[in-house]
Amino acid sequence: DVQLQASGGGLVQAGGSLRLSCAASGFTFDDYGIGWFRQAPGKEREGVSCISSGGGRTYYADSVKGRFTISSDNAKNTVYLQMNTLKPEDTAVYYCAAYLECWVGDYRDYVGREFPFPRDYWGQGTLVTVSS
Repeated sequence: DVQLQASGGGLVQAGGSLRLSCAASGFTFDDYGIGWFRQAPGKEREGVSCISSGGGRTYYADSVKGRFTISSDNAKNTVYLQMNTLKPEDTAVYYCAAYLECWVGDYRDYVGREFPFPRDYWGQGTLVTVSS
């Protein structure tokens, strides 16, 4: 079975840091880009970051560029999202996903991409709460 297990969320004060982890199994890790999307209460889903298959390219939404860093440990089939200088607007449930093609920002900007993203794999999210 495909599993994408996200962990590392929690409560942090504005300006603080968290590191999310995504442990993947049940599919060929190197065939997919691995990324994170988030959903805040009352807001549409937003692609936060993605690392391409093989780790050669990374992508970030404008809202997190310069603050978040995505990395991959292919030996462990694990992807990390280091989140620094967190802001209250980063509060959301963060989902780890395996994409045939990386995307960030508004998924509706991508032709053929519709929620629940049937061509991708994604799992249970982890809640990040940033207090002001």
